[in-house]
Amino acid sequence: MKSTGIVRKVDELGRIVLPIELRNTLGIAPRDAVEIFSDGDSIVLKKYETHCTFCANTKGLQEYKGKQICSRCRNELAKLAEEK
Repeated sequence: MKSTGIVRKVDELGRIVLPIELRNTLGIAPRDAVEIFSDGDSIVLKKYETHCTFCANTKGLQEYKGKQICSRCRNELAKLAEEK
């Protein structure tokens, strides 16, 4: 994990503000869903993707290198890799 050097306090309702620079870098817009994970004593936030990165399909998704990809696009990418 890479430290950003940014520190924020948790308010009375348990909220924190993600700095605009970080949201822009990660492509997180207002109203986007963020998935929350715990890893030992750390909390990890990740933009929640519910559709294929390439075609916006919502079925048969698998994660590959942090992105959601449907089986059709995954097969197309595999064919392209074989051709090279």
